[in-house]
Amino acid sequence: MNKIKNGLMRHIVIKLGLKTKQIMCIVVVNGNQFPQERQMVESLLQEFQKNEKLQGWELKTIIKNINTKNTNVILGNTNVVLYGEGCIYDKLEEYTFKISPMSFYQTNPIQTEVLYKKAIEFAELNGTEIVLDLYCGIGTIGIFIAKTAKKVYGIEIIEDAIKDAKENAKLNKIENIGFLCGDVEIALGELIKKSEKADVIFVDPPRRGLDNTTLNNILKIEPIKVVYISCNPATMVRDLKILEEKYEVAKIQPVDMFPFTSHVECVAVLQLKQDR
Repeated sequence: MNKIKNGLMRHIVIKLGLKTKQIMCIVVVNGNQFPQERQMVESLLQEFQKNEKLQGWELKTIIKNINTKNTNVILGNTNVVLYGEGCIYDKLEEYTFKISPMSFYQTNPIQTEVLYKKAIEFAELNGTEIVLDLYCGIGTIGIFIAKTAKKVYGIEIIEDAIKDAKENAKLNKIENIGFLCGDVEIALGELIKKSEKADVIFVDPPRRGLDNTTLNNILKIEPIKVVYISCNPATMVRDLKILEEKYEVAKIQPVDMFPFTSHVECVAVLQLKQDR
């Protein structure tokens, strides 16, 4: 798609399963019709097989994503599977995860394991806690947490991600976890009316950070701990200042998820103040 918005191909997105060596290729187009798409698929598969640098890897699926909107958002809402099953799998530690085109998956899975271990270490769970996992994606953090918690509830707005999260829980034989599809801003309020009081809340929001409603809900719930994972230290600091009304920041640990860039992921743990 060019400056006058009359092109066809907008983006090519590649998703990798680093440990499984599976590759997903997503071709984002500005229209429903993609001339010679069959030839494109055959050409990609042939060139992939010829490339000696990709030996041991598998081009598992090729997907056409349709995005006709005038937006800087890369993916549209419609996916058409041109080859394969429409998903790939990868492993983090001992867990296997299904990844679909619309599902978020950390771009650096090696450091993701470091990040999740640090977040769980900070939470100091003992197996008796009710834990909320906000912005849970395909359930990666929640599934990591589940073995050291009594019950985990995950919330995510992307429907395909929730479908993957439920499948991932079954795939890894995790039974003490449940997932709710909805906007965290709304769904968190609904969840706390139906379930037991949360002891610990994990949040891993987008770069814009937490909205005011979610921050107020957290302050209302008063979990013993809040574990905040962020790819944007600026919005995290902004949100921590609001949460300091009832919490003290016990620890903050940066994790280099984006080598050779100025970006850094951070994990912080907040402890409910005892002298309120």
